Amino acid sequence: MATPRRPGRMIATCGASIAQQPRTVITPRRSQQGAVATGGGRNRGRSQQEAIATGGDRKQVARFAARDAGGRQPAPVLDELLRRQAGLVAVRQAQAHGVSPRTLQRRAAEAGWERLHPAVYLAAGHRVTDEVRVRAAWLWAGEEATVCGPAAAYWHGMLPTAPDVVDVTLAKSAGVRSRPGVRVRRRALDHADRVGIHDIWVSAVPLTTLETAVALPDGSAFLDRALQRHVRLPTLRRAHSRNLGMRGSAAAGRLLTAAADGAGSAAERLLVRLLRDAAVEGWVLAHPFGPFVVDVAFPAARVAIEVDGWAWHVDVERFATDRRKGNALVAAGWTLLRFTWHDLTGAADRVLAEIRAALTPTIAVSGA
Repeated sequence: MATPRRPGRMIATCGASIAQQPRTVITPRRSQQGAVATGGGRNRGRSQQEAIATGGDRKQVARFAARDAGGRQPAPVLDELLRRQAGLVAVRQAQAHGVSPRTLQRRAAEAGWERLHPAVYLAAGHRVTDEVRVRAAWLWAGEEATVCGPAAAYWHGMLPTAPDVVDVTLAKSAGVRSRPGVRVRRRALDHADRVGIHDIWVSAVPLTTLETAVALPDGSAFLDRALQRHVRLPTLRRAHSRNLGMRGSAAAGRLLTAAADGAGSAAERLLVRLLRDAAVEGWVLAHPFGPFVVDVAFPAARVAIEVDGWAWHVDVERFATDRRKGNALVAAGWTLLRFTWHDLTGAADRVLAEIRAALTPTIAVSGA
């Protein structure tokens, strides 16, 4: 897969932006003696850290790393990597900064580090948190990988926890297979669907929203919350168009259609169909009540049902009116039931059970 365009909006860390370099970038402080000129015998007294700080080439850095390791002093770059990555370090990262795999593996063995994935270590004293699991999966999969689905939603702050299995996307030609805790998905992502946050690549918010909505049992509710807080419908449609034919795209398309038609009127039609299919009788659609109109009412039983569409459709005025109507119904002795579009599509049996429980015996209910 071609190297993706660097995203324009990135989060800077430790004086360097991931937009400049997707891998971890370390800029240690200079020594108290200041910078030492590069080249010739003037470098003999320099440490690995000084070599990096003063722009030494990779061979020089490697020589100093080997010398530091030979003196049984841990390379300072490892400590910086561990600090920035919640205790994690990959062999390839350390090697890129002049620390040999053997040096890293020796330190891991001596200090009792945990190997979470091949060539990915968690330092002693650090817990395996959700952040650690997601970051470790990406470190193992490599810098061309992209964390996606619910794990990306967690990384964006759209979910409170990460899933047990972290999904990562790689090019079709990548020779990496799924392993415990990591599921590999092979496809090519558009540049617009990939963004760097906190030193790892994740799918951008629109694609993350669609894929998470398809993956979660309450996907429509998740999509509704995302439309309120994180993303707009046209942006979701563009992301869906870029990924047509991908796994889950058909289900995502159905959710987008529902979201576009997710006003209260659509939810009312769902409830009417549900009541008719269940042979529930005695209800009236759009029942007048003082200055208000009840969505569905059972006048003989004094049961009122209010149906809410997708929350992102609701404006402040309508929200306030619905609350005043509900208070007036309760004050007049009515039983008020409220259901959402997500209730009607995802928990129809529970909705019917609650309606039947609220009705009095005078209402004929088939199967009660």
